[in-house]
Amino acid sequence: MTLQSVDTLGSDSAPTAILDRVSLVLDAFEGPGRLTLAQIVRRTGLPRSSAHRMLERLVSMRWLRREGRDYELGMRLVELGSLAVHQDRLHSAAMPLLHELYRVTGLVVHLGILDRSDVVYLEKIGGRLGAAVPTRVGGRRLASSTAIGQALLAYGSGPHPQAARIQEAGVAYESGRGLAGFSCLAAPIGPVGRAVAAVSICGPTQALRNDHITAAPVRMAAAAIWRAIDGGALTVTPTLQRRQMLRNLPTAAGA
Repeated sequence: MTLQSVDTLGSDSAPTAILDRVSLVLDAFEGPGRLTLAQIVRRTGLPRSSAHRMLERLVSMRWLRREGRDYELGMRLVELGSLAVHQDRLHSAAMPLLHELYRVTGLVVHLGILDRSDVVYLEKIGGRLGAAVPTRVGGRRLASSTAIGQALLAYGSGPHPQAARIQEAGVAYESGRGLAGFSCLAAPIGPVGRAVAAVSICGPTQALRNDHITAAPVRMAAAAIWRAIDGGALTVTPTLQRRQMLRNLPTAAGA
């Protein structure tokens, strides 16, 4: 739908038009930092007056926060994003096992799923070492540059150059490409021949070897997580707050 069609929609389609505009505004905040009204207008193509009214309405609803002339995502979105993760069956089943994997290895533990060509991190446990690894819950990285992503891609429908090796080993290993000075080892979570998520350990390259001893606790954690999800009997589609879900926002009056 073009911006022109949004502006010319009749009254029957007005709620959809408003939600389309809300989605445009919120999508403009993808990435770090605050945005001014002028920046939001440039990114969305919305009329300045409409954008300003919508921004102020979203501020009043706590979807956004304003400081001076700058806008940023508000605490209400943080709260709902956190709820989306913690209500996920995969996340709930994985949490105790992720903590156990961290206790056993002392390395940074990630839980992630595949969203198109990206890995989205659902959980990160790392203690002091975690601060040195530039990943975060809800963050994205190019799947092919991460061990978690490679583990997931190896069981996907598209071609993957290392799929046979990863499937044979049961783990994917990545060193230095995604994170300089760090290596990661990941195992897929899911039924035989398929992956719905993956778990990884990550640490300094000199401390993380690509061998059976290192891989064993990761593979065991992945298998235990799958067994913990309804006994592994049901197909699981992890919850992810996709952009389309933003269309469930309340109508912004006066937009």
